[in-house]
Amino acid sequence: MAGPARGKVVVDVEECKGCGLCVESCPPKCLELSPELSHYGVHPARYTGHDCTGCGICFYCCPEPGAIEVYRLAPPPKVKVVVTEAQVGGEHAPAL
Repeated sequence: MAGPARGKVVVDVEECKGCGLCVESCPPKCLELSPELSHYGVHPARYTGHDCTGCGICFYCCPEPGAIEVYRLAPPPKVKVVVTEAQVGGEHAPAL
């Protein structure tokens, strides 16, 4: 993905079963299974920290309610460009 992340994923390690459904379903592949084990002896999912689009597919695929939260980040404000006649070249071309 080109550009900054448009979303953020928070995974609750105590709720995650480590099934990997969210990792497989993530279109930008910004989730992975952690190499560390949780208290339940599973490898929970974790957000890599970049490329999230905020689509929420991981949230909907997760079988454990409350294990994944997806936040959409506010887009940066758009800059309005004002073009004056002096910048364009002044007057229009003569009509034929």
